[in-house]
Amino acid sequence: MKIARWEHPVLAPDTHDGFVIDGRVVAFPDGLTVAAVLARGLAAAHELYARVQDAAGTPLTEVRLLAPVAPASIRDFVAFEEHVAGISAGVEGKSDVAPEWYQAPTFYFTNPHTVLGPDEQVSPPVTERLDFELELAMVIGAAEGIGQANLTAQDAASVIFGYTIMNDWSARDLQAREMKVRLGPAKGKDFGMSLGPWIVTADELAQYLDADGFLAIRAEVYVNDELIGEDLVSNMGWPLPELVAYASRNSRLVPGDVLGSGTVGGGGCLGELWGRNGSLTPPPLQTGDVVRMAIEGIGELSGAVGPQVTGPDLPAARPRPRARHRG
Repeated sequence: MKIARWEHPVLAPDTHDGFVIDGRVVAFPDGLTVAAVLARGLAAAHELYARVQDAAGTPLTEVRLLAPVAPASIRDFVAFEEHVAGISAGVEGKSDVAPEWYQAPTFYFTNPHTVLGPDEQVSPPVTERLDFELELAMVIGAAEGIGQANLTAQDAASVIFGYTIMNDWSARDLQAREMKVRLGPAKGKDFGMSLGPWIVTADELAQYLDADGFLAIRAEVYVNDELIGEDLVSNMGWPLPELVAYASRNSRLVPGDVLGSGTVGGGGCLGELWGRNGSLTPPPLQTGDVVRMAIEGIGELSGAVGPQVTGPDLPAARPRPRARHRG
């Protein structure tokens, strides 16, 4: 099943939620939303699909797709060793993967309020090193009898409702400055995260699981129709359910949470290639560039780069006396 959100630019400008079936969109019955369907779980979604699969719907070509989920939160992992090695070459001058990377699938939280949909233009900050990141994203749903915290890998697999494509837009120069303060990435990332074109339910991709439980689907990224990077998602360091289990450790996941796989290797972002090439080759993204991502079994997600946005100036930190008492 494919699940989407959309607008009809003429008939009804409101947001609609439902299924994509044979080239048409069909709204969920009973006015349900994607959030409500995720909270019911995958088995309930199949029951809804059976109720509407023969409905007339609206041709997909007549609607504008939106991000398929309004995330409750977004965690983004760094689970591909090749990506880490390439990025470190650009940042530190040598290709290196810290021993700590192998110990656990590290992630960061990013902004759920700047999510973009298919073909939606990103408005980056002022940056000289604008980049993309090609990722698979997991969308969390409910599963009967399974909680939300301290999941085992087996239980974690059951709460992966489906998958979509993620483009984690990145301003690498801002990111590098921030992370010298031992925090971040923040402003290097939180201006835009593209998701889409829809959620493909987990059962649809089960055929691609290899003998070790890794999802062996092909991922590609193009800039202005030139192939820049390609990889198999199965080249990540941990199977996807183990990422979910780690995210739930001493914490909790809820339906609607989105978890990114991390950037694939093989040129899944420009930053990796800059590190390997020792130069800004291929060049950073510019206004007007179109980034198109394709992941096997899911589809394609495109987004254009819009003009850079200048934020209001803020002063640097002021020297302070470090007095411990007033006056």
